[in-house]
Amino acid sequence: MSHLVTIRTQVRDPAALQAACRRLGLKAPVQGTARLYATEATGQIVELPGWTYPVVIDTGTGQVQYDNYNGAWGDQALLGRLLQAYAAEKARLEARKSGYQVTEQTLPDGALRLTLRETGGAA
Repeated sequence: MSHLVTIRTQVRDPAALQAACRRLGLKAPVQGTARLYATEATGQIVELPGWTYPVVIDTGTGQVQYDNYNGAWGDQALLGRLLQAYAAEKARLEARKSGYQVTEQTLPDGALRLTLRETGGAA
């Protein structure tokens, strides 16, 4: 029996997703359809190390789909790191568009602290 999991999140920016994969040393996501045990999903396909099936992200809806059989087919923490990296990269992209400089600090518990500073310019 499959244990397909769907996360409703806001992974909608392909550029931020690609930057997150780069940050984690993963292959670049590719658009396509992938098998997730007994079903298929279409979107940006991300392969996580040690996972039996890929993570598939529909950037149109923000939906993340995967099947790791409650952790037996892939370490859930790797998906958490991908989503954290995506959030950081998305925040970084949006901040830069708005004229902010971004610095990042990894906290002892693994959380990230992003600090935004205005760069000189428009008033």
